[in-house]
Amino acid sequence: MTQSKTIRLVMPQWQGGDNPLYHLGAELLNYLAPSTKTPSFTVPVTKPGMPLKNENGIMGRKEVVNQLESAYSIINREKPDKIVMFGGDCLVDLAPFSYLSSVYGQSFGILWIDAHPDVMTPKQFAHSHAHVLGALMGNGDPDLIKDVKTPVPARKVMIAGIHDPTDYEKKFLTDHDIAMISPEQLKMSDQPVLQWIKNQNIKYLAIHIDLDVLDFHLFHALLMAEPGVSADKYAGIAEGRLTMDNVVKLVKDVNEITTIVGVGIAEHLPWDALNLKNMLAELPLINGH
Repeated sequence: MTQSKTIRLVMPQWQGGDNPLYHLGAELLNYLAPSTKTPSFTVPVTKPGMPLKNENGIMGRKEVVNQLESAYSIINREKPDKIVMFGGDCLVDLAPFSYLSSVYGQSFGILWIDAHPDVMTPKQFAHSHAHVLGALMGNGDPDLIKDVKTPVPARKVMIAGIHDPTDYEKKFLTDHDIAMISPEQLKMSDQPVLQWIKNQNIKYLAIHIDLDVLDFHLFHALLMAEPGVSADKYAGIAEGRLTMDNVVKLVKDVNEITTIVGVGIAEHLPWDALNLKNMLAELPLINGH
């Protein structure tokens, strides 16, 4: 039996959420993660600078598409069996999960741990990080779905931690009969997730963890915890309600009954680190002047 090959990808993409801080967030995730012997590759990303433009319904379409192609290029060259992805915005999981779906076919499923379903299209929202799960299912903008060779069937997808979806999202989820579990249900028991895996005969699982599934009152490196903004800036956007312990327990329990072949962590927004970085840049001697 040949040994499986795992790779780590670092993709500090920020354009999908149109927030430059995602760039630093991805780099810090990679720094904070345990050091392993897993080969690591960084997907080239255009660094923050000029403001993005809305290009036919997607902010920064050109950069997003070019970076997506770079991710596919690395993955297809390395041909891994398992992938760890550190992002950046949520769109970073499109290439690795699409690839894994092609590798494992009908035995593959996706557990989407997120307060939001990410099934929108440019018609609803111009930030492509909200399009990624829909694209993995073969739904959405042609530039995003063109390399999704094996769309993931709706029955092979479950969203954990979701609540208060928009009207469009609610209709999409209902029409596709996608399995869901609310944060309140998950805190009581993750048995519905384990039962879904068994019912769908999912032998190989990719797990997307959007950090905004966490309660921002307990973990502050999230969009909702942006310092110095009005309390209503993010009104209407579902806030995470889980704890880190909730997420860790769920992933560990899932790992007991199926083979995890992909894990993606995204949407890390380290406000305090950014502010400290900017402060240090202003101080004499420290800044080299």
